[in-house]
This record gives sequence, C-alpha cells and structure tokens, in this order.
Amino acid sequence: MLEDRLGSLAKIERDLDDATTLVELGEAEGDQATEAEGVAALKALKADGERRQLEALLSGEADGNDSYVEVHSGAGGTESADWARMLLRMYVRWAERRKFDVEVVEETAGDEAGIKSATIVVKGLNAHGWLKTESGVHRLVRISPYDSNARRHTSFASVWVYPVVDDRIQIDINEGDCRIDTYRASGAGGQHVNKTESAVRITHIPSGIVVACQSERSQHKNRATAWNMLRARLYERELEAREAKVNADSASKTDIGWGHQIRSYVLQPYQMVKDLRTGHVSGTPAEVLDGDLDPFMEASLAQRLSGRTVVVDDVD
Repeated sequence: MLEDRLGSLAKIERDLDDATTLVELGEAEGDQATEAEGVAALKALKADGERRQLEALLSGEADGNDSYVEVHSGAGGTESADWARMLLRMYVRWAERRKFDVEVVEETAGDEAGIKSATIVVKGLNAHGWLKTESGVHRLVRISPYDSNARRHTSFASVWVYPVVDDRIQIDINEGDCRIDTYRASGAGGQHVNKTESAVRITHIPSGIVVACQSERSQHKNRATAWNMLRARLYERELEAREAKVNADSASKTDIGWGHQIRSYVLQPYQMVKDLRTGHVSGTPAEVLDGDLDPFMEASLAQRLSGRTVVVDDVD
C-alpha cells in the first residue's frame, strides 16, 4: 500500500512537470493548442490533488476498513420499499465505479415490490472512510409509478454505515446479553435456502442493536457473519460516542429534523438532489442514483474534517 502511494506521488510529480513544460513551450512558441493542452492537464491535476488530499485525511481508526451498508425502508409500504431498493442499487453502482467488491449479506423483499431491508459489505481501500457520512435518512419526491392517479409522493428510507472490524479491533460481547433467532431465508437461493432455517438474527438486548445474515446456505456460517456484524455495530457505536464527546457542541447542531434527514432526491416537479448538511446540489438525479456520489461524499468529508456544521433548508 505504501509503495502504491509513493508511486502515485511520483506520477503526479511527473505529470505536473510535463504539464508545466507544455504551458511554457506553448507560450514560448505562440502555440495556443499546446498551451491549452498544458492548462487542461494542470486543471485535471488540481482536481486529482484535491481528491487525494481528502483520501490522505481519511485517518480514522476504521477509515481504511471494508464497510457494511444497511438500507431500511420507512413508513409508506410499497413506495418506501421501492425507494430502499433504489438506494441499495445506488450504493452498489457507486462501489462498482470504484472497482470495489460488493457482497449481499441479507435482503428482505417488500410485500409487493422493492425491499424492506438489506445489508451489503463493500470491500475496498478506504471503503468505510468514504461511506461513513452516508448514514441517515434519505428522502425521495417523485410521481409514483404505483399510483394510478399519477400523484406526487414523498418516501423515506434510512441508511446505516459501519465498519467491518478486523483482528486489530477487540470487541467483547457477553453472549448472555444476546438473543439468537433462526428463520427461513426470504431471498433467492434455491430450495435449500428457503426450506431450512439457515438465516440467523442476533439481538443485543442492552443496546437494542439487531443484525441478521442469510447469505450462506449454512446456518453456522450465517451465525459467524452475524456475530461479526454485531461486533462491527458495537464498535461503530463506540466511535460515535467518542466523536460526540469530543465534538459535543458541533454534534448538537447536526440534528436538522426529519429524523436526521441528510439528503433529498427530487424527481418531480423539477430535477435536483440536495444534501442538507453541506448544501451540495446536483441537477442530475439520474446520475446520482446511478452511483455518482463522490461529490456528495467529498463535500461531507471536507465539512467533517474541517469541523464546520452547515444546516441547509430542505426542498419540497
């Protein structure tokens, strides 16, 4: 990893030298095309440098780890279940754009469409560091495809992000504080998955945290994964408690109502995605829902790292 980063730094230095040479050469010879090529290369390097600056600041205890992403539909039946499915796809597409691996841990289908809940693992360098600011309530405004009268509907879904814990992180759990339930998996997977109680759900009674896994045919493997997920959730809870203690004043200003809503995706009557913490706006919701999340993540990380809190009015 260190060799890769040093190699990237050396490449940036070479590219900077090449771009500067092009600009100087173009100016000296009056070649506007060469000069423009050098300027364009410098602008690209500036954007790349800003992105790498954020990556270099991902120095939290678990920022470099893989990450769990949970999506839960809110009240609203089929509308919210469909919105939860759209959010899940958005994060999968974002991960694919970054060449990260994605594994489905648990998925519970909605009654008519979409999903009630789902958990995935995103595996890649700094996966949790990038995803950690996505936790919160996400709001969708659109003309419902399930409404025969074509009325505008508002749907909510929540996202919870927490890091995969590794051998460096020790989390002790009293098994007596946990309730373990087994049940039949509801997702795809063939007759074995659907006819045996291979899925496992663990409830940590003191904290109220519930985790579930149904991705494997083996109940034993699902149980092991669920324990890992519970350790990860408890670890994230501890990290949040530490951050809240250190930044108590700043944290007190982040509650913007709407159940800690962080972002609105408006498809009707106009096209816009707006982050309510940073004010970052995109006029192309289709691209955002197809995984173009980097600008939102970068804005959230920059705000979080600088210690500033911005509350932005919601859009209808």
